[in-house]
Amino acid sequence: MGKIDHDAVLRARVLLLGSGRLGLLEEVHAYRVLAEVSPKAYLPKLVDALLSMSYRGRDPEVHLALAAEAVEAARRIESGAPTRGERLCRALDVYQSALFALGRRSEGYVACEEMAEAGQSGRLANVLAEDGRFQEAAELNEKAARNGIPEHSFWNMVEWAANLEGAGLHDAASAVFGELVDQTRREAAGQCTALAILTWELVHLSRMHEAAGQGADAAATRQEALAVLEELATAGEPKNWSCILTWWVTLFALSGRVDEPAASAESPMPPFGTDLRWSSATRDAFLGTLPELEAKAARLREDGRLSELVDVRRRISIRVALREGHHPYRFGERFKPYFDEGVALARRLPDDPARLARALTDRSMFLAAARTFEPAYADFAEAVALVDAR
Repeated sequence: MGKIDHDAVLRARVLLLGSGRLGLLEEVHAYRVLAEVSPKAYLPKLVDALLSMSYRGRDPEVHLALAAEAVEAARRIESGAPTRGERLCRALDVYQSALFALGRRSEGYVACEEMAEAGQSGRLANVLAEDGRFQEAAELNEKAARNGIPEHSFWNMVEWAANLEGAGLHDAASAVFGELVDQTRREAAGQCTALAILTWELVHLSRMHEAAGQGADAAATRQEALAVLEELATAGEPKNWSCILTWWVTLFALSGRVDEPAASAESPMPPFGTDLRWSSATRDAFLGTLPELEAKAARLREDGRLSELVDVRRRISIRVALREGHHPYRFGERFKPYFDEGVALARRLPDDPARLARALTDRSMFLAAARTFEPAYADFAEAVALVDAR
């Protein structure tokens, strides 16, 4: 601690004790001064004020500087203080986000490591997945999921299974995702979750079984999904649910990872299977390929290369869903053309039933998200018949 300016300390105390409403900048200045003489009382307040001020700033460099100062203040909170860990992780989270936004990925990675050491490993797992280090990410996912909580959340389990699958551990991935489906079955039976969510999970699990070479399990899971869809087509959801579109978006995007370039440190890709906790630069780069894909689709259409066109149009649909599929306003109207086009193009490939089955499945799951269950059932029934006939 340097030489204390007692006049500055007195002014800061008077300012905070005054009856007038202080601006956030004035609070930060006061807490900076008082944290030097009463760190136990004022360092936590300084962290909170710095983070609040960082949220309001528009300059990325200023945002980063405030977050860095908040991290340093949080580190100075005495060890064992009740809120030290929570404040440090919150400050580090803002700090790493600011670093990634500015392209300072290696520094952001170090901040994520410090968060993991402080007990929050989720962001580090995401960053590892962005770099294609799926097995390391899955190990962190397992530690988080096996933390003694008897029930696992959709988000934890999907991310874990996705990273296992990315590492090529298909049997383990199917087993983890199967745990989630078992839990969702129980919740759906008790009307504690939507049948649509169970349908999406079952369809995704059938894809995972296929990837693992578990054909019989895949067929049985498809039949179960079809039965749930038939129930929805006949009677609808037993209860009304608030917006559940994020579940659909997450699994739809994950189903398309195999068609994207491999992730690496030099060329990061989104951490498919997560709830959009991506680095902003990675997200911007991924969605930024939309114009390039649209141009490629136009060339393929002009050349009559239908098989490739179907695949590229699907990649476009996934990006659009990630960009705006969480918003319910006019959801069906906005997205139906993408899935109708996918099915129409695939029907023009009579010797390629696999692509048609995939397009019908995609449209069926979208229609379930749009709560249009009868056509969703019809599409999926046709898709199942095509797959089972192979």
